[in-house]
Amino acid sequence: MGKYLTKRGEDYSKWYNELVVKADLAENSGVRGCMVIKPYGYAIWEKMQAGLDKMFKETGHENAYFPLFIPKSYLSKEASHVEGFAKECAVVTHYRLKNAEDGSGIIVDPEARLEEELIVRPTSETIIWDTFRKWVQSYRDLPLLINQWANVVRWEMRTRLFLRTAEFLWQEGHTAHATEKEAIEEAELMMNVYADFVENHMAVPVIKGTKTESERFAGAIETYCIEALMQDGKALQAGTSHFLGQNFAKAFDVKFASKEGKQEHVWATSWGVSTRLMGALVMTHSDDNGLVLPPKLAPIQVVIVPIYKGPEQLDAISERVAPLVKELRAKGISVKFDNRDTHKPGFKFNEYELKGVPVRLAIGQRDMENGTYELARRDTLEKETVNEKDVVARIQFLMEDMQQAIYTKAYDYRQKHITPVESYEEFKDILENKGGFVSAHWDGTPETEEKIKDETKATIRCIPIDAPEEVGSCMVTGKPSSRRVLFAKAY
Repeated sequence: MGKYLTKRGEDYSKWYNELVVKADLAENSGVRGCMVIKPYGYAIWEKMQAGLDKMFKETGHENAYFPLFIPKSYLSKEASHVEGFAKECAVVTHYRLKNAEDGSGIIVDPEARLEEELIVRPTSETIIWDTFRKWVQSYRDLPLLINQWANVVRWEMRTRLFLRTAEFLWQEGHTAHATEKEAIEEAELMMNVYADFVENHMAVPVIKGTKTESERFAGAIETYCIEALMQDGKALQAGTSHFLGQNFAKAFDVKFASKEGKQEHVWATSWGVSTRLMGALVMTHSDDNGLVLPPKLAPIQVVIVPIYKGPEQLDAISERVAPLVKELRAKGISVKFDNRDTHKPGFKFNEYELKGVPVRLAIGQRDMENGTYELARRDTLEKETVNEKDVVARIQFLMEDMQQAIYTKAYDYRQKHITPVESYEEFKDILENKGGFVSAHWDGTPETEEKIKDETKATIRCIPIDAPEEVGSCMVTGKPSSRRVLFAKAY
């Protein structure tokens, strides 16, 4: 269980990999670079999906589904887009197998080559914009606000569970608008939706900003992002929203008749988050004992562990606990009564601590006599004795209190690890010895950005949206700079 985890301070990477596997979130599969998301991990992802899907629909978006396969010719229609994804594409060339004539096994039938190769989607802009051409005729058809929940494939060589896998799950939104202003507003809206979800459901504080030109999504005019900080001082991009201008509309000839009767190209956005959020959730909150899950995303919010001798005591405890389970569920709190007789209470305590269950109740013979429960909260590991008539109210309070406490702890860590610097030497020292976000002046050129990346492995994570104008000098070149940007080493 948790006590057999590598400590974060010893090897953070190893701790993360062990925790994801031991907490039953995911495991490596027989397909290189791909993962199996186990039921407990998928239950967390389902809660993420449900929360995000509700927010999407509240902002007027509808779900649809588009093909997994994209004709190669589609991908080549937007030059910067294909350049950005070409090295990561999986390509389907044949459509049939056959038995080898020498009996050595199954081979690809050379006679079954496709007339045009199909790309397994790395993202769906091209197939969706080809479809939008048929859906958009008039200004009355706009805005078109579409989202899809899907899997995508990007052929990664170095993979890591949740953070970077060859296949991953995500949602991708694609919208078409009559004006540039509407499309920019949409891209900014979805960045704010993501920030709201990540902060208020995942309890992960984020910084909202825009990407530099070299870090933008392939084919975007502007990329908006939310950046989070992990406990090892590395940043993680938690979500992106892109203003695509008219690039894809022109590439796929998506036009509409305006109110004045003119034919105009639409304005576009795309935006997405993926199962990478699972990695962010684990790395932001968890400790050396295992997962720490915010109550809003915990598959099991309360677990009740009976401590008993013999079936008669278990039956009595079960009878006492049944109304509590019913009442908690009626209040929307997920609860599990673990009456397995194959594991001892100590094992169960460790198991649920490792899995990050927010609240654990224990009830034994003495509690039965006193009308009490022993309550333990996962984030602080504090224990208390609670009268059974107060236990529901106490759990309801803890659901909110823990959600806020987990966020506050992560926020305080993040704030302590935003360090302003003036010189390049100071910048290098902070990166090496403290980590976190480094706030520094940059001259705005891709050459300086690349030099910093080559020499320090740090990238510009974002140009913060709320960053005030501040006249200064680039820490590398000394050239004028009008505002600070945030650098960090990142996942």
